[in-house]
Amino acid sequence: MPTNKPKSKKKYVLAILIIGCVWFGKGLVFKNKRVLGISSSEKSIVLNDGGIKKNFQTNALTVSAFLEKEKINLNERDLIFPDKDTTLYPNMNIEIQRAKKIKITLDKEETEIYGFKKTVGEIIKENNLDIKEEDIVSPKRETFAYNNEEVQIIRVEIREEIVEKKIDFETVIEEDDDLSWRTKKTKVTGENGVKEIKYEVAYHDGKEVDRKVKETNITKEPIDEVVIQGTYVKLGKKHTGLASWYAYTGTMAAANPWLPMGSYVKVTNLDNGKSVIVKINDRGPFGENRIIDLDKVAFAKIASIGQGIANIKMEEIEN
Repeated sequence: MPTNKPKSKKKYVLAILIIGCVWFGKGLVFKNKRVLGISSSEKSIVLNDGGIKKNFQTNALTVSAFLEKEKINLNERDLIFPDKDTTLYPNMNIEIQRAKKIKITLDKEETEIYGFKKTVGEIIKENNLDIKEEDIVSPKRETFAYNNEEVQIIRVEIREEIVEKKIDFETVIEEDDDLSWRTKKTKVTGENGVKEIKYEVAYHDGKEVDRKVKETNITKEPIDEVVIQGTYVKLGKKHTGLASWYAYTGTMAAANPWLPMGSYVKVTNLDNGKSVIVKINDRGPFGENRIIDLDKVAFAKIASIGQGIANIKMEEIEN
C-alpha cells in the first residue's frame, strides 16, 4: 500500500528553505542599512555649525552618514567633533568649527591664511605672521573676520624719540596767626622739574601713525613753592540782620548800603556757623532788615542758594 511520508518530508524541507531565505533576505537588508549608515530608529541630534545651533531628527548610524544625508559639506580645514566615524547616539551634540580663509596682502605679496578665531587680529596671531603691533592692518585688527576677508598689512618704520617735558611744582600753604589775613609771603620759590619721555614712533610715508611711551625718566625733581599766609583778622563793629544774594561779579564780593567801598566784612550764618569774608563793591540791598547782598558764589559758601536769605552776623574788618 503506498504511503504519503515522502511528500510530507518534501513539504517540510521546502518550508525550512523558505524561512531561511526570508531571514537571509532580512539580514541582507539590515547589513545594507548598516553599510549605508541608516537605522530604522530616529534620534534627536543637535548640530552646532560655526556657532549656529540646529536640531535634527535622523536615523543615521554615524556622524559621516548624518552629514551625507543632510548634505552638510566640510572643507578640508574644517574641524568636527566627534570625528566622522563616531556612532550616533540619541541627544548627541555635533560641533563643526569652520576655518575662515583670509586673503592677506603683505609686502606687496598675496597669501592665504586660515583660522578659527573671531577677529582679524586673532587670526593673524593664530598664524604667527611676522608683523609688529604698530603695523597698519586694514580692516582693523578688532574687526570681525568673515570668510574670504581681504586684509592689507602695511609695515611701518619705527623710530625712537626723546622729548623733554616740564613737571609743574606744587604750592604749599603755611598759615601764620600773627600775620594779617591779607598778608602773603613766599618762603621758598618753586621750580619746575624736568622729565625725559622716550617714545617709539611709527611712521608711514613720512607721517606719524602711532606713538607709544617706552620709558620715562625724571632728570630734575620739582621744588615745591612754600607760601606763608596770614590768618589774623581784626574784627570791629558787629551788625545782625538778613543776607540775600544776587549774581553780579561771580567773586567774593557784596553790596552794602553804608560801608565804605573797598572795605571788607566777615559774614557768619547764625544758623550753621559758616562764615565768609567779602569785599564791599556795590550798594544795596534796600529791603527790610537786609544788611548785605552777597554775590551768589559767596552766599553759596554759607547757605543754600535755594533758601534765598540767611540770618547773619556781619563784622567789619579793621586790618
